Amino acid sequence: MSWTAHVPFSDHDDAAQLDRARAALEAAGGAELTPRPWQHHGQPPSDTELVRLAAWLARGADSTDPDLLRAGLQLLDAARAEVDQVEAALLFAARAAGMTWPQVAAALRLGSAQAAQQRLNRVLARLEGPGDRHDGEARRSSDGRHPETGR
Repeated sequence: MSWTAHVPFSDHDDAAQLDRARAALEAAGGAELTPRPWQHHGQPPSDTELVRLAAWLARGADSTDPDLLRAGLQLLDAARAEVDQVEAALLFAARAAGMTWPQVAAALRLGSAQAAQQRLNRVLARLEGPGDRHDGEARRSSDGRHPETGR
C-alpha cells in the first residue's frame, strides 16, 4: 500500500482517507479482534480499537510497517471523538442516576464540582466541532440556561 502526504481537500477526501486507514488496520489483524459485548454482530472494530492495534503492532518499531503506523495516526482524531462520546454518555448517565457534581468531580479526580461541569462543557464542545457554536458556549435551553448546570 502506498501512502502519500496529502491534506484532504474535502470531507469526501477525508472520509476516503479514513476508510483506507481502517481497511489497512483491519487487514493487519483488526478484522480478527474479538467483538465487545456492546457491538452488534458483524460490526467492524471501533477506531479506538484500531488505534490500539496500531500501537500494539508498533511495539517492534524497527520492524513495523510505516503504512500501519500512518493509518493509526490518521485514526487518532476519530478515536478521540469516540472516547469523547463515551465520556459524555457517562457524565449524563451519572447525573441522571442522581450523582451530584461534587460526586462526579471526585470520581474524575477533579478538585471541584465546577471543574466537572467545565469538563462536560469541553467534551460537548469538542463533539460539536468547529463552527457548530457561534457564541463560544455550550448549548442552552430556550430559557437561556445550560441543560446540565441550570446556569
